Amino acid sequence: MSRSSVQFEKKRLVGILSVLTFGLTALAAVLSLEFLVPVIFVFGFFLVVPLVALLGDSLPIVESEGDDSRVETVKSSGDDPVEQLRERYARGDLTDEEFERRLERLLETEDTDVGDSRERVFDRE
Repeated sequence: MSRSSVQFEKKRLVGILSVLTFGLTALAAVLSLEFLVPVIFVFGFFLVVPLVALLGDSLPIVESEGDDSRVETVKSSGDDPVEQLRERYARGDLTDEEFERRLERLLETEDTDVGDSRERVFDRE
């Protein structure tokens, strides 16, 4: 079975479904569809949202905990961000282009001289 190309974090999907349920309930109330208001409310908040919250990891549109390569963990507040970037690149988490782009962005925001920082990053072995 092929995986869905669109995947959400479980918390984000629960939030999206909650807002969608509330919006559809309000829309039905505004359009004077009184018979749909309780149906949408109960179906959304008492069936769909709890099912996604409980069974979300097994749904194809919910990404599993190990799939999230976008989340960056900071080991401690004293770690050098350039060193963390180098470690992620060495582990293979980043492509060459992504490493260079992020390094440039980091160096633009640093107060130190750009030339010295580049030498410091690439000369360590």
